[in-house]
Amino acid sequence: MTQAEIKLCSLLLREHFGEIVERVGTLLVRAGAQPLRMLVGDTGLSLEQVKKALCVLLQHNLATFQLPKRGGVEYEARAERVLRILRYPRYIYAAKTLYGDTGELLVEELLLNGKMTMSAAVRKVADRLTETMEDGRTMDYADVSSTFVRLADTHLVQRCPLLPETPQGPPGPAPTLVLDEKEMYTVPRLNLTGRGKRRRSCEEEEEGEPRAKKQKADGEGSEPPPEDDGIYWQVNLERFHQHFRDQAIVSAVANRMDQTSSEIVRTMLRMSEVTTASGAPYTQPLSSNEIFRSLPAGYNISKQVLDQYLTLLADDPLEFVGKSGDSGGGMYTVNLHKALASLATATLESIVEERFGSRCARIFRLLLRKKHLEQKQVEDFAMIPAKEAKEMLYRMLSENFVALQEIPKTPDHAPSRTFYLYTVNVPASARMLLHRCYKSVANLMERRQFETKENKRLLEKSQRVEAILASMQATGAEAAQLQEIEEMITAPERQQLESLKRNVNKLDASENQVDETIFVLESFIHSTIRKP
Repeated sequence: MTQAEIKLCSLLLREHFGEIVERVGTLLVRAGAQPLRMLVGDTGLSLEQVKKALCVLLQHNLATFQLPKRGGVEYEARAERVLRILRYPRYIYAAKTLYGDTGELLVEELLLNGKMTMSAAVRKVADRLTETMEDGRTMDYADVSSTFVRLADTHLVQRCPLLPETPQGPPGPAPTLVLDEKEMYTVPRLNLTGRGKRRRSCEEEEEGEPRAKKQKADGEGSEPPPEDDGIYWQVNLERFHQHFRDQAIVSAVANRMDQTSSEIVRTMLRMSEVTTASGAPYTQPLSSNEIFRSLPAGYNISKQVLDQYLTLLADDPLEFVGKSGDSGGGMYTVNLHKALASLATATLESIVEERFGSRCARIFRLLLRKKHLEQKQVEDFAMIPAKEAKEMLYRMLSENFVALQEIPKTPDHAPSRTFYLYTVNVPASARMLLHRCYKSVANLMERRQFETKENKRLLEKSQRVEAILASMQATGAEAAQLQEIEEMITAPERQQLESLKRNVNKLDASENQVDETIFVLESFIHSTIRKP
């Protein structure tokens, strides 16, 4: 792991889980697998604190445990999973666009809690939705359950590994968890009846002891365990990444060709989304007849026009769509790896253009197309004067966007008898850019935290005033009294608050934009790694 990634992991853990979890998590990321005894010694924390921190990391899938041959239990951080915390807003927003507010809140609860049973998630979300509804209206558990089932059907949520029902042999120092792949997306049959509840008002609690205490005192607090006790669910991040990749491919096709072409590609991706593995280079082959039947109702195009579009897509130089056979009117696949390579290359081109200017981008595109060129050839093909072309090539070479390959004519590697060819190593450039993106996100987070810390007193004052206003409005205070409370924050302070809010929103938006670039580059790098 690079220092930039370790720093970003540390910042994310501190922001979301606090200082103690951050110290344990960062040590695991930096040092690799460690036993409990070493963690206590190296962090300087008490045994109880380290145990609680590990519980948090395991609950949120940010760490794993293993049984080494020499005995004992070792804990290891999942650094890639820690970096995914940065993408939580995108997962939640994607769930909202696909399944509305209910889907959004279900995914949010699962991400906030790491793992949850279906019944607990449904009840929590129903209560939260009831809170936002008008008085007298409530959210039915059945409606939330149906959305949960839809999330499981599209593999956006999945079951967590469980303890085996019949343990084999004597119990070891750590449990062995198993996961039946057939059951991974099977939702248990639950008889969830009821509606979401609002929080009780203060008046109810003033009548006497809170209800929970009364139940405890009377011995009525022991409810029977839910039907799905022990079956925990988590968010399937790989499936969300598949969705983001498909969205990026559809958007690229729409920009290159037109909306109808993008809708055809979207239909092909939707038809094979559950049957295609996340790391597969191609989607499952689909016949043009199947594609025609699955097109959205609004697209009234004939079969002949669809075949013309498919032929155009298959003949396109980018090769997003490939033809794999002639049966059923022609068999077509979406070439996922080539699409990711095109997206990564386009990202590199735009960064070179922003960083070095349009003439450097022209040289960069030329090298991508021609693969290897000498300096003289670059000058001639790009139609740029020799001095300027040399400066531009050296600038890109110093920043690692361009590589130099030596091809000697003789074994002594004498410079006068050696060809010097410029080339673009796309995977290496993508890795270098990914490292810079991690550094950028860490800098943005530190700046946001600094801005908030600098204005901490003002933010606390603003929150106090808002709380007073809310309580006075609830009790029916007069407009003059409310105005008097609002004037507790002076005009310069209000201006300062607005400026802070604007800056923090900009930094938040920048973090999300950099994460989009990180996603494209990471997806491309993963697609270049050969699976054993």
